Amino acid sequence: MGLKGTETRDRLLDATQELLEAGGYLGAGLNQVIAASGAPRGSLYFHFPGGKDQLVGESVRRAGRAIGGDMEGLADSTASVAEFAEAVLRRLGERLEESGWHKGCPVATVALETASTNDALQEACSEVYASWEAALRARLAGRPDADDLATTILALVEGALLLARTHRSREPLDRVARRIGALLD
Repeated sequence: MGLKGTETRDRLLDATQELLEAGGYLGAGLNQVIAASGAPRGSLYFHFPGGKDQLVGESVRRAGRAIGGDMEGLADSTASVAEFAEAVLRRLGERLEESGWHKGCPVATVALETASTNDALQEACSEVYASWEAALRARLAGRPDADDLATTILALVEGALLLARTHRSREPLDRVARRIGALLD
């Protein structure tokens, strides 16, 4: 694929991610994606012959990798697991607030809307969550409860994001950061 093809594909994925985060799976119709990306309809089907589910699945995985990359960078710049969790929550809070409370978790809404009815999208969401749990587990290495703690921390982060978006306040993220710190003591 040439540079122009890669740029068009990226525009389609960017538009899809924006629409997914703002309105979920149901708010990311193909007509909306085409309009938001400025890409021709034929390009959508060329790059994503599997249609909307392929487009959404790749968008979820791509967004998951981006946040995973942020997590890796934060892991390298923090000393303790509690500091790492606090830094992740702070970054997610900044992202949420900067978006006008539209950009919560790029996976959660899709998972809630489709996991029970769409195997392909359930798998994409599951892969992303598993990768984030693995990143948390890596930071908890050596602890006998690393698996349980990784799942607990991810669940706390996801819940805090939902509450922060709902209340349009970073306070739930700050509270969860404090509780994670206490949990890890």
